Amino acid sequence: MAKVSPGEFVRQVRQETAKVTWPTRKETMITTIMVLIMTTVLAIFFLGVDQILGRFVRFLLSFAG
Repeated sequence: MAKVSPGEFVRQVRQETAKVTWPTRKETMITTIMVLIMTTVLAIFFLGVDQILGRFVRFLLSFAG
């Protein structure tokens, strides 16, 4: 790997940052809302699965005691 001076590194970083297509405020808000909705849906789903599996395990353990 070639050694690069700190000044050259900063210049390269600025060049690469200029190539980035940044999202608009609207795109960022829509994406954030979708992430929050999907996180909530998945949290509720896994809560339900956990409750069902927990009751099933308690049912099976009731035979042992």
